[in-house]
Amino acid sequence: MMEEAEARARILEEVQLGPARRVILSDAVNCFSAQSYLARVPLPAFDNSAMDGYAVGAGDRAKGATLRVMGEQPAGLDRKLRISAGETVRIFTGAPIPQGTDAVVMQEDVTRDGDYIVLNTEAESGEFIRRRACDLAEGQEIVAGGDRIGPTVAALLASQGFAEVNVGAKATAAVISTGDELVEHGKEIEAGQIYDSNSVLISTLLSGIGVTVASTERCPDDQSALTARIRAGSAFQVLIITGGVSVGQHDLVQSVIRSLGGSIEIWRVAVKPGKPFLFGRIGECAVFGLPGNPVSAFVTFLKFVRPAILKMMGANAVGQELRRVRARLEENLGNESDRAHYIRGRYADGSFRPAGRQESHALFGLSRSNAMTRVPAGARLETGAILDIELWD
Repeated sequence: MMEEAEARARILEEVQLGPARRVILSDAVNCFSAQSYLARVPLPAFDNSAMDGYAVGAGDRAKGATLRVMGEQPAGLDRKLRISAGETVRIFTGAPIPQGTDAVVMQEDVTRDGDYIVLNTEAESGEFIRRRACDLAEGQEIVAGGDRIGPTVAALLASQGFAEVNVGAKATAAVISTGDELVEHGKEIEAGQIYDSNSVLISTLLSGIGVTVASTERCPDDQSALTARIRAGSAFQVLIITGGVSVGQHDLVQSVIRSLGGSIEIWRVAVKPGKPFLFGRIGECAVFGLPGNPVSAFVTFLKFVRPAILKMMGANAVGQELRRVRARLEENLGNESDRAHYIRGRYADGSFRPAGRQESHALFGLSRSNAMTRVPAGARLETGAILDIELWD
């Protein structure tokens, strides 16, 4: 049985970054940047007004000043207006600052009478002016290699004129749920049968990180049928198999992988739930065997499968991790096992509370959870302890 950290490190060493691709900016959202990008245009690109109002000069900012409106500057092309003493320019949000002005007075703070205004307040130098490059300077790094490109980062790249960007590889996966007991949801079940929830669980987890799920199959515990499905699934970059990875009479996954010329690199890891986890290869395909119990499949996916696939897609080390926060424990926790136990629960308002039963089959409790915490083997944690929490929702 391999320690958790060693298993994760071994998997990350084995999987390789896929080839980069060039995509239009709208298709880059939720992909990982294959290179760093530097700002080409300062933000703002020029001094501009933060308000609708009147641009005034240094000598005409006192309360009660009467100024002649000599022109108007809307957002758009710079009309290159220049004021003299006793003059002002009607200006709008985002418009270039006219020459000779050093402040903007909000339109609510003036009284206008024809071509003249009276200031009802004193303006300070620089007030309501957004200075050139105050947000972003030319040459500043805006995206690092391996960063996820979210909607706001895509907007930043668009502000710099990038129409296309280089992103990491696209990952395609196949999912196989094994077991004679499995029945497709929507059909009638008989005594001893269960609905297949793992295919939905794993497929949606994959889709959530940007993986294309090319195939989802259910397979009985039959050597011939399993061989055919694993052979077909190994045509993709990733194959995930749930169930059949232990050593029982009906656990056939390991023997099938070897019969197809594959190798088993890892089998059994020191985590709870999820001990009968498998990682191997069939040719260029990375094969992950997850336990059949849904909570075990979920935990091992998050801890071993997810970071490996994200690396393949070009994520940096930070991008491979779940988001971590600190939280106050709301009830006592103990772990009498010889393996670290990932307790699932609900994180809210800085606190964490375990949710429902903590057995590997307890899907209802998992459905009420949005986070988990790692309790080391033999540890006991008291109410009020401050914990590291990993969030998935």
